[in-house]
Parts: sequence; structure tokens; C-alpha cells
Amino acid sequence: MNAPLTLRARAAAPIKNAWQALTDATELRTWLSDHAEVELPHRYEFWGRQVPEGDAPHQRLVHVGEHTLQFTWLLGGEETTTEIQLTEESPESTIVSVSQTGWSMQDAMSGATIRGVLQTYWSLAIANLVDHVEGRPLNPRTDFTSSTFREELLIDAPADAIYESLTDSAKASEWFGYPIGIEPVVGGRWAMGGFENNPNPAKVLDLTPGRAMTVDWGPIGIVTWELEESAGKTKLSFVQSGFDTSNPPYGAWTGWLSGLAELRRYHELADWRPIWLHDPTDNISTDESVNG
Repeated sequence: MNAPLTLRARAAAPIKNAWQALTDATELRTWLSDHAEVELPHRYEFWGRQVPEGDAPHQRLVHVGEHTLQFTWLLGGEETTTEIQLTEESPESTIVSVSQTGWSMQDAMSGATIRGVLQTYWSLAIANLVDHVEGRPLNPRTDFTSSTFREELLIDAPADAIYESLTDSAKASEWFGYPIGIEPVVGGRWAMGGFENNPNPAKVLDLTPGRAMTVDWGPIGIVTWELEESAGKTKLSFVQSGFDTSNPPYGAWTGWLSGLAELRRYHELADWRPIWLHDPTDNISTDESVNG
């Protein structure tokens, strides 16, 4: 049996605020899902387009502690268990921990079951919870009913700074929190894990210096991003295409969105530090099945 997936992050907010955001249905509908109903200690449900298999609520609340929720979640025909725990780090800081059973790297790589998205789903959800309680704009969320992967993100920073963060290996590794090797030239390598650890890197197909890049990731598709600056802020447009639309790579797409959430914090917060205490990319593989 696989050990539960565990993610930990820091939110610059009092624990009472984080608990309110986690247990109030109206707030859940803001940062987590289209639909949510909460009646503690009996009911904790969320569903909708932005939830895996979100056609209906599939959660069953089994335990509520002072700052802990535990519920089962039926996904891909298997009952998984989710536990969310808040811990006060200081009067103005809260540690958010999520433990999730039912996830495996094999599912994440193959897309054989929807459970393969759980790591990146919770990474993006936690990022939005943190931004929500800190009073920051929320990040785009995955539509699990769509096979069109296209989003825009407004970042309060100049385009040249963001371009450097997306094309320089050291900068990208810093904000993403995981080694990344990038050769910003047509035909260059884009290697998750770094050049020395990835024998099957993605390939740069196109590059417009200072503005855009297109990268071929093999089976999970082709990713293109483009920057457009106006009044000191930059719109980042992001598209993923060329994948099997009968089995869209929702996990990869959600992973990109959670990464871009940290990119935005990296540029907008003067005292930036990663929200992650347990690296959400620990289980990223450099295997050919991921990177093409």
C-alpha cells in the first residue's frame, strides 16, 4: 500500500481565519469549488467543475477535531481518505497540512484513474486557500469537465522580470522549489529535475525573446506561454494542447497552475518565501512517461 500523500504549507493568517475559510460553505465556494455544503460535525461536501469527478458530492465526513477535518472521498471507484489539519505557528501564522490516501506516482504518470491528479489538485487548492486568507487574488482553477487548457494570469511585475523567471534555470528552480534546467533556445532542453537527472527532457520548439516560449512535453502535449505588459503589470497567457483529448492530462495542467501561483507570489511579495514546508514536487518523476 502506498503511503499517504502529505503536503504542508504556511499561511500568513491567524488560525481562526484559516479555520473559518476551511469550514464555511460560502468561503469554500470562493477558493475551492463551485458548490459546497458544510454542517459540522455531520457534513462536509464540495463538488462542481473544479473538483475531480465533481458531478456530485462524494465526500463523507468521519471526524472533526478542534482544527482537524477527516473525510472519505470516493474517486475512481476507490474510497480514499483526506485529512486536513491546521496548526498555529504564531498568532499571525498557520500551518496547513493535507494527508491524502489513494494517490500513486503510477496513476499520476499514466492517467489511468482520476486519483492521479490528487497531488497537484491539493497543491493548487492549498495555494488558493493561502492566498484567500492572506487577502490576495485567487489563482485559476482546473475545469475537470473540459479538454481545453487555456488560462490567463495577471502578475504585478514587468514582463522582462517574469520572462527571466520562466527561462533562467536558477530563477525557475527558486520559485518552483525543484531543480529545473532550461536552455532558452529553439531546440534547447527543458528538464524537470535538472539536466543531469533527466535523460528525457522536454524540447523548446519556439522562442520569442522577452515574450514567449513553446515546449513539447511529449504525450502530455505542447505548452505555450506568452507575456503582454501594460502599465507595469503583465498578463501571462498559458495554453496546453496536442494531448489525447479522451484522457486529458488534468494532473499536469493543475500542476502548472499551482506552479504559476507561486510564480505570482515570487514577483509580487517583497518578502517572498515559499509557502511550502513539505515540497509538493517531491514525487515528480523524470521518467519518459512524464516528460515525453
